[in-house]
Amino acid sequence: MSVTVAAALKKIAVSLLTNPKVLKTVLGIVLGIIIIIIMPIVAVVGIFNGDIKIDADRLQQMVVENLSVEEQSKLQFVEDTMNSIDEKMKTAGFTGRVKEAQVLYVLALSDYANQDGFTDTLVACFQENQTDEQLISAVNSTFGTQLTAEDFGKVMGNIRSVYIDISDYTDPKTKNNLDLVKWAKHAQESGWGYVYGTYGEICSPNLLEYKEKQYPDEVGSYADFIRQNWLGRRTADCVGLIKGYGWYNTETEIIEIGSNNMPDIGADTMYENASEKGTIDTIPEIPGLAVWHEGHIGIYIGNGEVIQAANTNVGVVRTPIGQSGWTHWLKIPYISYKESE
Repeated sequence: MSVTVAAALKKIAVSLLTNPKVLKTVLGIVLGIIIIIIMPIVAVVGIFNGDIKIDADRLQQMVVENLSVEEQSKLQFVEDTMNSIDEKMKTAGFTGRVKEAQVLYVLALSDYANQDGFTDTLVACFQENQTDEQLISAVNSTFGTQLTAEDFGKVMGNIRSVYIDISDYTDPKTKNNLDLVKWAKHAQESGWGYVYGTYGEICSPNLLEYKEKQYPDEVGSYADFIRQNWLGRRTADCVGLIKGYGWYNTETEIIEIGSNNMPDIGADTMYENASEKGTIDTIPEIPGLAVWHEGHIGIYIGNGEVIQAANTNVGVVRTPIGQSGWTHWLKIPYISYKESE
């Protein structure tokens, strides 16, 4: 775990792209695991900062075709173990942490997977409200490993910054207020940045260059800061945080502009188009409402808190509702509203 998932994937994928014959010379079970298991977890576009796009399905097919029978059997065991981890982590109530357990298995604990009860033992290392340090301490104590929280944090940092987890959505097939809140919480917890005119895509050099030309004041003036802080991460502006949820296709895992009947509009137009709205002092306790003041919009997540893509310097943050000068609330007209899960 001395290198990050992103660095390892980039090195392997570059080799594949620049020399396809490498498939027949260096391909093995480890490469198969990385391509088939890890690549869907970390957005390939994010690994390459958006400059290179890979047909992941075709690449996976090529990998399998070049594996020996023995290697295919080993890979099947890996996939079965991954599925077992997914099932048992969710059963234990750790739906949002499945990827942590899977990454620990693939990158550090694969030698222990043949032991009886391995998956149960791994899941037992997880506790509620656990820090990375506490998790790694539990893993080391259980398996006798010498992992470090720093290395684990580097691996998960790359995954958390680009991966969109919808495993705990109430209804992934519809656009609703409860899942909008989960989308916003994920963005804030994953450290999404702020780039004016974006809506949840990964900030690549090409995208940043385009936005600099499109918005020379709002983006160009902050280009150096963005390169240092938000490049390679998902970013959104205030209304883009809402539009990104509306446009996200949970099946293809792609943000499709203008989809799901959500138009490409600004914060003020979204407020104007709302049929249910009122002054901020009358806001009902409904998670997933939007809060608004002229030129800016955020997402009310309940209990007096708002998640907003605030500005370039701070990115997506959670703030008290009374902190940002909100004047009105509204029901976003392009999603449905549910009272509870």
